[in-house]
Amino acid sequence: MGVVPLGISLLRDILPPERLGGSIALMSASMGVGALGLPFSAAVAENTDWRVLFWVAAGLSLLVGVLIRRLVPAGRRATAPGRFDLPGALGLGTGLVALLLAVSKGASWGWGSATTLGLFAAAVVVLLAWGVWELRTPTPRRPAGHRPARRPHDQRRLGPGRLRHVRPVPGRPQLFQLPEATGYGLGQSMMAMGLWMAPAGLMMMVLAPLGAKLSAARGPKVTLSVGALVISAGYGSSLALMDSTWGLLAVTLVCNTGVGLAYGAMPALIMGAVPQEETASANSFNTLMRSIGTSVSAAVIGVVLAQMTSTLGGHALPSEDGFRVAMLIGCGVGLVAAVVAALVPARFAADAVETEGSGPAAVRASSETETEAEAPA
Repeated sequence: MGVVPLGISLLRDILPPERLGGSIALMSASMGVGALGLPFSAAVAENTDWRVLFWVAAGLSLLVGVLIRRLVPAGRRATAPGRFDLPGALGLGTGLVALLLAVSKGASWGWGSATTLGLFAAAVVVLLAWGVWELRTPTPRRPAGHRPARRPHDQRRLGPGRLRHVRPVPGRPQLFQLPEATGYGLGQSMMAMGLWMAPAGLMMMVLAPLGAKLSAARGPKVTLSVGALVISAGYGSSLALMDSTWGLLAVTLVCNTGVGLAYGAMPALIMGAVPQEETASANSFNTLMRSIGTSVSAAVIGVVLAQMTSTLGGHALPSEDGFRVAMLIGCGVGLVAAVVAALVPARFAADAVETEGSGPAAVRASSETETEAEAPA
């Protein structure tokens, strides 16, 4: 999970300022290539042992490791002292386990049961204690403690829960594969579902240059807001388009267009808020917040679909109203994310624009890394 934020941070060390914005957007959107794994996984699951998926992933990881070792420049060495925050890691992990377990199991345990309420209470207490601990931790490798960086991290956490990799619109795989007899399912096979979803991930790659140009012209703050609005529009349009395969494809293309715009803008905003030696830790913290948002949203949507069901052949299935509620949640949270992004302080946004390559910050970053970047280039 740390590979992508580290790669984005490395770009700041080895590339000239005029190429930084477009490269960040391209690397962020490259996760859309993962969409090709959907039909591949379906083919493996339908025709061979599911363990093949893990062996293929292991082999690709080894290959990528070799290529990184041979082709990727080392970048500059970190100069800021730092240490592993064991109490912080344990506190965050404990709080999130309690929260996600309560959200995902509350329906079956009972929302008013002692176990569910106890887990919610434990999550609140532990996460508040974790926040206090992090604010008092003296280590400089604590991007959450930098005042300008807080709002973008919060935006990513508030953003639609699918701002991660190439995750589809909530419920879309189910809608593709549910029987047509339900009246809203599309009766597609697993392979067909993967093929229908694959183009949406590639859309992120296509939109990366456009997002970089928008950030260069208007600033990454605007790009992030636009991306959130586009995602919201995609979720909203699903209410009228979810009854056909082409309609669902259009919905996901729109949503992933917004994801592609937002993915490239967020690292640029963050790098404008922290010193260069803390770029990697700041981007990693953003990845952590994104993962938290995805985990929480997946649990929430899972609860919605599990509670709003219909019966077919004696089996309980998510109902059409359940899918519509899930889409409305995504639409509403997308609007909230756009508002939060628009509230990024002007000074912070200006620093991010400079980091894109047109101001003093870019010149300073270039001069600091010129010696180290010259040989690799």
